[in-house]
Amino acid sequence: MTNNDLLRRLRYTFDLNDAEMIEVFSLADVIITREQLSAWLKKDDDEAFVDCSDEECATFLNGFINLKRGKKEGAQPVPEKRLTHNIRFKKLKIALDLKADDILDILKRVDFNLSKHELSAFFRKKGHKHYRACQDQILRNFLAGLQKKYRPDTTTESE
Repeated sequence: MTNNDLLRRLRYTFDLNDAEMIEVFSLADVIITREQLSAWLKKDDDEAFVDCSDEECATFLNGFINLKRGKKEGAQPVPEKRLTHNIRFKKLKIALDLKADDILDILKRVDFNLSKHELSAFFRKKGHKHYRACQDQILRNFLAGLQKKYRPDTTTESE
């Protein structure tokens, strides 16, 4: 799953228009243009498509946390230069204020079962003995479950 996929899926799931997407970036103290956003949201085979970098995606996710949870006073978190699925998953968990049971319920919406222990392994530090890398399939299923939760009248495919 690419950063561009993630942006497209979150935009669709939470029904964010261009202005709202730009606002999410501004909540992380970064200004982007409508042209930049449009290029990131294009399909991969479009000639105007531009890859969204890990740092740009991390900035969006930080802004999404601010949108959903409120902006903290003081300096904003520095966006990561390199994103893993674990970091993406953790930022979404924080933004949506999800507990383990909430995440498991979201995954059950798409018939994907995971234990609490398996789930907690994704949120551990990389050097921890129980750390586990989050695979594409898990993040995709989580995003599909979010779509079923927040847009129940749609299919789970991104537009």
